[in-house]
Amino acid sequence: MELRQLRYFVAIVDHGSLSRAAVVLHVAQPALTQQLRQLEQDLGAQLLHRTAQGVHSTDAGKVFYEHAQAILKQVADARSAVTQSARPSGSVTLGLPHSISGALALPLLTAARQHYPDITLQLTEELTGNLAEQLKSGRVNLAVLFDDGQLTPFATTVLAEESLCFICRADAPWFPGRDVITLQEALQATLILPGLQHGVRPRIEAVAKAAGLATGEVIEINSIAILKSALMAGMGATILPVAPVLPEIDRGAMRALAIHGPAISRTVVLCASRTLPLTNAATAISRLAVDVASELCSSGQWPGATLR
Repeated sequence: MELRQLRYFVAIVDHGSLSRAAVVLHVAQPALTQQLRQLEQDLGAQLLHRTAQGVHSTDAGKVFYEHAQAILKQVADARSAVTQSARPSGSVTLGLPHSISGALALPLLTAARQHYPDITLQLTEELTGNLAEQLKSGRVNLAVLFDDGQLTPFATTVLAEESLCFICRADAPWFPGRDVITLQEALQATLILPGLQHGVRPRIEAVAKAAGLATGEVIEINSIAILKSALMAGMGATILPVAPVLPEIDRGAMRALAIHGPAISRTVVLCASRTLPLTNAATAISRLAVDVASELCSSGQWPGATLR
């Protein structure tokens, strides 16, 4: 197996066609087909289905595609680490959960362009469970995750402590005229929450269990955009940080109530692999992320988040 075969395979999948991939790679199509055939023989598995409309990954191909991407990224990072000068340069991929990107993505991207013009910062938005796997495999250099006691495989730096609130449509029947409720009261509502393996859900379940409480009826939705649509449709309420729904709160479409007795918060951490070394560029972005988060907390531009 050769690196060029990995590059060829990824290009074929990305472009959905051997002919288009051949043009982009500047390789004759028969040579590309031969390299693909050799790769499949080496792996002992068919990676692609060929059809008149193009090519599609088999189940084995989908698995191999993820690994091929990770390997090619690590090779690029290794080359960048060797060739970088004192001025950080190169590409850095940072993964952000959906519920954090609204607060952190744009300020971090703006700061990176200002302070490190030679670094290409690629931001990817994913579910936390997916981000952890991508960080382990090397598909992302850094990821913002939540400290749920399962982050031992990673090197971590705390960015902030973020409070969670009870959030519902402005005219919803829950607790009219109140600004504060208890956790027990919050859990009695029909809640729209992410699945157990993602986002705020593990934290809510842990705090509730420690208080001798349990969630009632839960509608599971893993997309922030769909979750907000469900809230506006009156399907239920949620327990989330304020930042993802701040535009809706500001225009009076939603309201947020503080939760006490006990309060719920989550620890936001920046994670890197313990086994894959960071490039100079990734190290610079890591430090910048800490600085940006600190400034956002201190200035109040990250609602509900405080320094820890």
